[in-house]
Amino acid sequence: MTKDMTRDMTGERRESGAPGWLTPEAVAVIAEELGARPEEIGGVSALSRGMTNHSFLFSCRGRKYIARVPGEGTARLINRRQEAEVYRAIAGRGFCDDPVCIDPENGYKVTPFLEGARTCNPSDPQDLRRCMAALRRLHDMRLTVGHSFDIFERIEFYETLWDGAPSLHEDYRETKAGVLALRGYIDACAGERCLAHIDAVPDNFLFFPDQSGGEGLHLIDWEYAGMQDPHVDIAMFCIYSLYDRRQADGLIDIYFGGRCDERTRIKIYCYIAACGLLWSNWCEYKKNLGVEFGEYEMRQYRFARDYCEIVRRHGEGDAR
Repeated sequence: MTKDMTRDMTGERRESGAPGWLTPEAVAVIAEELGARPEEIGGVSALSRGMTNHSFLFSCRGRKYIARVPGEGTARLINRRQEAEVYRAIAGRGFCDDPVCIDPENGYKVTPFLEGARTCNPSDPQDLRRCMAALRRLHDMRLTVGHSFDIFERIEFYETLWDGAPSLHEDYRETKAGVLALRGYIDACAGERCLAHIDAVPDNFLFFPDQSGGEGLHLIDWEYAGMQDPHVDIAMFCIYSLYDRRQADGLIDIYFGGRCDERTRIKIYCYIAACGLLWSNWCEYKKNLGVEFGEYEMRQYRFARDYCEIVRRHGEGDAR
């Protein structure tokens, strides 16, 4: 659920000078990771704050880099040792540049800066075909790591982070009950688990000029990645793109080459509902820390509520 590297890589909304959260200690840690002296870190410009982290562009010894510094409350949300394990699993497989350094203790990460990069346009069919092909390649590799991403466990966990405060949504208990009722269908239909990205949203697909004159494609920000049904990644792309049902069906058809059976399609609808509640709960925690997501958070909650109803109607023979 991160926007961090979207503007990191494209350089949009860049601020001049070092941001307040970029402490001398942070600069020292990053310099040490690069085998450089703090004074060799220059050309610092803040990038727009992400949903999980803060990032900044800098140069060192003639090269440009992006450094990530964990944001508010992130230590309670991300297991950095698990993240490092994921990067080891995908190292050298062409999904993204390997990090220059990643610290599993403090969460700092440094990656090469991609000049001229752009993010996926979720309204562009050509972009969607390439992004879904990249996801299929990841899923078909059947990579494994030692941890899972459990959607329903995370729903409960993010709720505990509210520290007893009620949800902002008056019908939260009813909506949550509807989402939890989908678990039986999901468990009955879920396929073989593999390494899934989990945060496979348009902002995390980066197109960049390659040496052949075309565009390469990287899938970045693997903080939430873990073992899961790979079709969760399709649902995540849909809800972050704020797709309506027609657009969601279109994306499903692209991923499956027009050969998605109805049982799998309904399972993905279940994931859309469950992941909508998941990120709505996540947003409510961040809101308590003073980080607002406004309409985005409200739309995630509506995905939970609306897709529970879609699945219910399907059970009554009126899903379409």
